[in-house]
Amino acid sequence: MGKEQEENILQDQNYTEESVDQEEESLRKRAWKESKKMWMVAGPAIFTRFSYFGIIVVCQFFIGHIGSTELAAYAVVQTVLVRFANGVLLGMASALETLCGQAYGAKRYEMLGVYLQRSWIILFLTSILLLPIYIFTTPILEALGQDKKIAQVARSISLWAIGIIFAFSVSFTCQTFLQAQSKNKIIAYLGAVSISIHVFLSWLLTVKFKFGLNGAMTSTILAYWIPNFGQLVFIMTQCPDTWMGFSFLAFKDLWPVIKLSLYSGAMTCVEIWYNSILIIITGNMKNAEVSIDALAICLSIHGWEMMIALGFFVAASVRVSNELGRGDSKAAKFSILITVLTSFSIGLVLFFVFLFLRERLSYIFTSDPKVAEAVGDLSPLLSISMLLNSVQPVLSGVSVGAGWQSVVACVNIGCYYFIGIPVGLVLGNLIHLQVKGVWIGMLFGTFVQTVIVTTITLKTDWENQVVITRNRVNKWAVMENIEPNSRSDISS
Repeated sequence: MGKEQEENILQDQNYTEESVDQEEESLRKRAWKESKKMWMVAGPAIFTRFSYFGIIVVCQFFIGHIGSTELAAYAVVQTVLVRFANGVLLGMASALETLCGQAYGAKRYEMLGVYLQRSWIILFLTSILLLPIYIFTTPILEALGQDKKIAQVARSISLWAIGIIFAFSVSFTCQTFLQAQSKNKIIAYLGAVSISIHVFLSWLLTVKFKFGLNGAMTSTILAYWIPNFGQLVFIMTQCPDTWMGFSFLAFKDLWPVIKLSLYSGAMTCVEIWYNSILIIITGNMKNAEVSIDALAICLSIHGWEMMIALGFFVAASVRVSNELGRGDSKAAKFSILITVLTSFSIGLVLFFVFLFLRERLSYIFTSDPKVAEAVGDLSPLLSISMLLNSVQPVLSGVSVGAGWQSVVACVNIGCYYFIGIPVGLVLGNLIHLQVKGVWIGMLFGTFVQTVIVTTITLKTDWENQVVITRNRVNKWAVMENIEPNSRSDISS
């Protein structure tokens, strides 16, 4: 009996060990499978954003060789006016991420094309409403105290920028439509072609043929529109299940989509404009020239890093919306975990890299030792920003995927503008920490926002989110059981 008991105990131990090994293997397989799905979206999204950010940098480089006034005018238009429109349109387009992602997960493929057309209508009308800013640029900038010469040159640049604004309306929506289906490799390929053509055309028009500012802006507009035409052709020829032609249904039930777009716009805008306010506040402090130069270098590096963060924003949004639409709450939660851990790991590496490099990094951009010293002084804050940005955008992507834009918009406004900026002003002006104080305050606002959205995510009943998603998809369904041979009936 003793030997039998010992054998039974050994068998039980072996069974337990095998079960643990199987669970670990299963977890590894799930993590690997989810990682592949995530990178299918995140990889092309990151590359595409690098390409689009590169268009701005290339244009800035060639305009800088035309003249200092032209460069200053371009900087004003790009960082203030174009960024303003970018924030509005990108934010409103993120409503499409919720709708297309959830509908695709629920296998209501016929709805994606209609949602895309509705978003085109909304963003096109929004672009028209933004036109006065670009038409009356000179009086607006002069009223804000900008140099008259710079304001005059900015007017001609801003008129060229109108073509860029309408390009955003097509670009953001088409990218979202394709990303919801994990078909965004084409976006990356088009981005690579676009930036390559942009570099050549910029050189040809500004250096070879001496067309100056007009040549640089012509190349820039083409760089934004070339991918758009490619995406439109791909959608209309390679997405038969989700694109069924133009339909009058796009004009039906626009109000729910408009409301979600407005919430999405508010949520994203306040994030994008946050760093712009940092520059404005810094300009009113002591040694503003050195401070702004140092801050501009840090924010330029920060901008490149944000392209990675935005890639994970897209991945989180697509994966969560797809799984909720599919009705799998556990898969949605697991996708959040994998995306956060992956993004945080990259952020942690960047944190130590830039903490170590400090002022050495600045000599890529400047030879001024005072500016380099100021950059070195700000490097710890830049490193912390990168660490926070490895988590915060992912959680924002989760919010978009789940359709929480209205809640997160309120959280963002409260944390950024009622906590971050006031604390930054107190630390910067009253405590005399100058630009460091402002940045610390704004980082504190970002930290509070991250904690709140993390808490919301952890306490969410994801089973209930599946029900909410199902109800949303069913409520906004516009076509049911469409057979392939009946598609012509709904197309105009």
